[in-house]
Amino acid sequence: MPRSSTTLGLSDAKRMLDAGEAKAASIGVAYNIAIVDAGGALVAFARQDGALIGSIDLAIGKAITARLFDKRTSDLAKMAQPGAPLFGIEQSNGGKVVIFGGGLPVLIDGEIVGAVGTSAGTVEQDIAVAEAAAAAINEPGIIEERRST
Repeated sequence: MPRSSTTLGLSDAKRMLDAGEAKAASIGVAYNIAIVDAGGALVAFARQDGALIGSIDLAIGKAITARLFDKRTSDLAKMAQPGAPLFGIEQSNGGKVVIFGGGLPVLIDGEIVGAVGTSAGTVEQDIAVAEAAAAAINEPGIIEERRST
């Protein structure tokens, strides 16, 4: 029997981008924010005016990495240190794995439905913007709206 799966759609991604951009504005840093679906494909991307050009690929890479490994990129960074169990993981997948904090899987009802990646500030700021974006689709009313469609 085929397994049904849920994935982020464009309306989810737009809601997430809005929340991420609002968080970025509140900390005063222009951001790059990427949203990927359950298959790791880019659904939406925003580059706020003035966001670092070099952070474009980092944001996208963080989102894809978070989905590929179903882990926060900040957790992967810890596990990739010399002597740690995943040392060298950033060389996998054609060297496109990004293990700086700011990427995280997005869950709905405990199921991973995609991921978000952010880049432009400090690691802590990147994590905060990513968390704000992810929280946007788990707000009261949003989950009920998704279930009814």
